[in-house]
Amino acid sequence: MRRTDVVASPAFSPRRVGAMVLRYWYLLRGSWPRLLELAYWPTVQMILWGYINQFMATSSGWVAQGGGVLVSAVLLWDVLFRGQLGVSISFLEEMWSRNLGHLFVSPLRPGEWLLSLMAMSLLRTLLGVIPAALLALPFFGYSVFGLGLPLLLFFANLILMGWSLGLVIIALILRYGMGAEGLAWIVTFMLAPVSAVYYPVAVLPGWLQAVAWALPSAHVFEGLRAVVYDGAMRWDHLAWAVGLNALYMAVAVGVFLYGFHRARVRGALLQTGE
Repeated sequence: MRRTDVVASPAFSPRRVGAMVLRYWYLLRGSWPRLLELAYWPTVQMILWGYINQFMATSSGWVAQGGGVLVSAVLLWDVLFRGQLGVSISFLEEMWSRNLGHLFVSPLRPGEWLLSLMAMSLLRTLLGVIPAALLALPFFGYSVFGLGLPLLLFFANLILMGWSLGLVIIALILRYGMGAEGLAWIVTFMLAPVSAVYYPVAVLPGWLQAVAWALPSAHVFEGLRAVVYDGAMRWDHLAWAVGLNALYMAVAVGVFLYGFHRARVRGALLQTGE
């Protein structure tokens, strides 16, 4: 009869805990998007609310005169965020279900898929924003629909910018894998301090103003304040927003198609999943 000696492991082992911590640390250290996400929220919140505080302290009378400016700004900012997230989430749902490879053994072309992502993003955005806009009237006595035609133009520019960001995020996920999926939730908000959502671009330091004017969102929100405060449409800001969106959309589509092509060559469409 053979005797087998079984060595019982201790009920609690600090070494096992340390080994798992080391494993997760290697995962974190090896993914720059995860590291970025750690510092992102505290930094962006501090910068954003710091500038809001600075603007409110010096311009409280101006804010009081524009009764719906903050409500309108919040709703339009959500258009940008949901436009980007709608593209990214539809893509991520394919990644989580490991369905991306199956899609592209069918006759589906990347351009057709791209249009479907944009259409789904528009639907998600409308379903999310319209109820909130309707509730602003009974809760705050303000209707964002009173902006008229400018509202439609602001909406179109912000959702186009969101789509551009979403396509770049997809390309990054295809390149770096699911470790980069956190970018879908943080990239848009990284632009919030320089998008001048709740305060004019003039509040920013000079070097940041140059960055802000390179974003369609800053021109949209400057145009929004002009409509609310002065009742005038700033067509110069609209023209800048349209031009920048056209440029960024062209770049984003190119980055997306290149990233998709490289992922297909590497076989990443079949290997990446949840």
